[in-house]
Amino acid sequence: MTVAALYLDSIKQRLLGYKTLAEKTFAQLNDAQLHWQPDGEPNSIYIIVKHMSGNMLSRFSDFLTSDGEKPWRERDAEFIDDQPQGGKAAMLEIWEKGWDCLMKTLNALQEEDLTKTIYIRTEPHSVLDALNRQLSHYPYHAGQIVYLGKIMKENNWESLSIPKGGSQQFNQEKASGK
Repeated sequence: MTVAALYLDSIKQRLLGYKTLAEKTFAQLNDAQLHWQPDGEPNSIYIIVKHMSGNMLSRFSDFLTSDGEKPWRERDAEFIDDQPQGGKAAMLEIWEKGWDCLMKTLNALQEEDLTKTIYIRTEPHSVLDALNRQLSHYPYHAGQIVYLGKIMKENNWESLSIPKGGSQQFNQEKASGK
């Protein structure tokens, strides 16, 4: 397997890992919690989902042929919690629409595409650099989602990784093949 093919496979796996972390957080929360915002102006989980999906749709629609900031995108509206009817299910539709666009584009990329030039807000990027840009953007927001979920669930939070104090047990289980 070439380095380029390994990279494309790796980026898909990494992004899907962050998607899973966010989804495991959604599963622990109710509709009201998805719209909760701490004091100040932080975003709710719902707003973060709208923003991520809007970004994915803009960046990855016609990825190789048009600017990644589409004229139809309404970025400022992504930061308004309009609380759509349908609750969590409606939010998950928004979420999946963005991820579907992203993954279809990634699955269609060829190794030779990595060195092509694309544009985001008229700024040139190699495809490789544009992908790395998103690989830092989406985990940033997935971390916000997880953190907000953890704050809301307090002591009822179900850990998404190795629970505090569980490293030694985890390492022993891994070493023994469990």
